[in-house]
Amino acid sequence: MATTLPESEFDDRLERVRERIVDAEVDAGVWFGATSIEYLTGFDHIQTERPVVLAVTGDRIEITVPRLEVERVETNPRIDAVHHYRDFPGGEPIGVATSMLEGLDVESIAADAEGAPGTMGYQGPTLAEAADAELEVETQGWVSRMRWEKSDAEVDLIRESAKWANLGHRYLAEYTAVGEHPATVSQRASMDASRAMLDTLGDRYVARTRGSGPVHAGYITGPQTALPHGHTANRRLAEGDVLVTGASANVDGYHSELERTMFLGEPTDEQGHYFEVMLEAQTIAIDALGPGVSIAHVDDVVDSYFEEQGVADLAQHHVGHNIGMGGHEPPYIDRGWDDYCEREYTTYDADDAVMRPGHVWTIEPGIYTDEAGYRHSDTIAITEDGIEWLTYFPRDLESNVIDLE
Repeated sequence: MATTLPESEFDDRLERVRERIVDAEVDAGVWFGATSIEYLTGFDHIQTERPVVLAVTGDRIEITVPRLEVERVETNPRIDAVHHYRDFPGGEPIGVATSMLEGLDVESIAADAEGAPGTMGYQGPTLAEAADAELEVETQGWVSRMRWEKSDAEVDLIRESAKWANLGHRYLAEYTAVGEHPATVSQRASMDASRAMLDTLGDRYVARTRGSGPVHAGYITGPQTALPHGHTANRRLAEGDVLVTGASANVDGYHSELERTMFLGEPTDEQGHYFEVMLEAQTIAIDALGPGVSIAHVDDVVDSYFEEQGVADLAQHHVGHNIGMGGHEPPYIDRGWDDYCEREYTTYDADDAVMRPGHVWTIEPGIYTDEAGYRHSDTIAITEDGIEWLTYFPRDLESNVIDLE
């Protein structure tokens, strides 16, 4: 049972970015993105108007943070020095960051952005502007690309997430009844699954800043399901409702995704038909997965099936995406992915257009009528010789009908 990343994981990540620093012939790698900083160091924070800047050289790791983060980051064993400013806009975050780089004798860097992102109203100079153009800055997306292929340790965390997501989903189905409100059913299921997770894992559970809690389970209902990103409407559950559920769990910052189309009472023949078409599309997509498979091909085979069934006009999105520290991560299972990888404005190439061991996919082809939507989502890992299902709530129609008695 894996509930946290081993120290060796961070050692490996830092070694890999240091190799890239050498290859790029720069003095340091610099990151503004909160997820990238957490990925490299384990220091997690909420990205706000207060920039955080991480610098990695061949032998040092230093960071610039707002004053309110100093105590949290000082305990991080991988960070050699912490620099801080009072706050924004009273402080000078980029000025402090450039001073940090000067202290490291850095004259050239490869950064994930030229300056801090405009989050929550932040506006400020680029690193080069703050350094009066004495700093050579090129951009890179090293960490974002490294995150595509998960290590065995990362897959272990996603596998553990799927286990608790399954429990949350079971509670969600159990508590669903005519007259209940979706919001309170979600709260109850999420709370009970979170309590079970915390009671079971105890001190082994690592709470992360990013995320809404240990387990979350909820759904959209009725007419809202006709919208792929519908909302939890202020309406109580009624007999005949179609439900599109969603459950996940945060395990040391990693997530899985479990979604099901469910029915409150017996579905109509039409609803049953659309459910079975959706289920077969998901099965076709999962059967197409594997190492070396063209990512675009998986979306193509689902599109061909939908055309065959005469429902292509009811499909509004691609088959799926990667998942890990973020709910949505590249690559994306889209028929345009191979072409996208060849475009001049991307840093990708033909090697990035195929599935690889360590990719963890959500497989979620959906169809949407004027009345309701139909979508399952399962989290599937690509292995050296095939695939591994990480989520496992039943997919068949009978198991997804909620008895009214």
